[in-house]
Amino acid sequence: MKKMFAVIGDPIAHSMSPAMHNDLFGMYGIDASYLPLRVSSSDLEVAVKGLKAIGISGFNVTIPHKTTIMTHLDRLDPLAEAIGAVNTVKNEDGQLIGYNTDGPGFVRGLKSKIADLESRSALIIGAGGAARAIYFSMAEAGVQKIDIYNRTPQKAEALVEACPYKVDSKVVSSEEARRRMGSYRLIVQTTSIGMLPDTDKVPLQITDIPSDALVSDIIYNPPLTKFLENAAENGATVQNGIDMFIYQGALAFEKWTGIFPDTERMKQNVLQHLGGSTC
Repeated sequence: MKKMFAVIGDPIAHSMSPAMHNDLFGMYGIDASYLPLRVSSSDLEVAVKGLKAIGISGFNVTIPHKTTIMTHLDRLDPLAEAIGAVNTVKNEDGQLIGYNTDGPGFVRGLKSKIADLESRSALIIGAGGAARAIYFSMAEAGVQKIDIYNRTPQKAEALVEACPYKVDSKVVSSEEARRRMGSYRLIVQTTSIGMLPDTDKVPLQITDIPSDALVSDIIYNPPLTKFLENAAENGATVQNGIDMFIYQGALAFEKWTGIFPDTERMKQNVLQHLGGSTC
């Protein structure tokens, strides 16, 4: 019997997930289809009940439902519960289980670039939902030192206090972040600053970073933000948000099928749809 998968959100027409996952189903000979479903906030509860009733095998969750969907699921993975957001749901014997593959996907993307992630002193810029998923996942993965800079320090402090994993963290000001820049071998930009159409803006100026530093920006449109340009000019290796998107999708696919897919094929598929390149 053909299996059904989906992504729900509002808006949803822009999603590249259907093309990515349907290509993988074909590649691995899996009789399944993946559909984009526009679901408004007011219809979320009935939509989840409907998906469960028809026996959907799994689905992804995107804006604006990642938090609100949690109350409509049967069970939550501990990391998803800690992060406070779900982006992947698996139907396990009629029970809808919520996971978060955004943070772990980001970590897998980092590990595709660097082998010594755990030993790197890191700076995270931002304290929103993406920062929370990335911060908790990096801490769970064993990164020992993670500082956080946010324009509103109280939000960063709340994030540090909420982290359920052991990690040495400090909330820093922009001035302190700049002073300590030479100690960070990993800098992660999690805000929307620099995204189209405001491509001339940067959340923090990059200067005097180690030559082996990796600077990552979760934005992938444009593929090279002003922030990443600045980092590259200072000698850093740079990474945009494509890897995070690819690996969160790969981890979702693995949860649904038991197969960790060909991420290079996924990346080329996404780049073809974006009509651009990646870092």
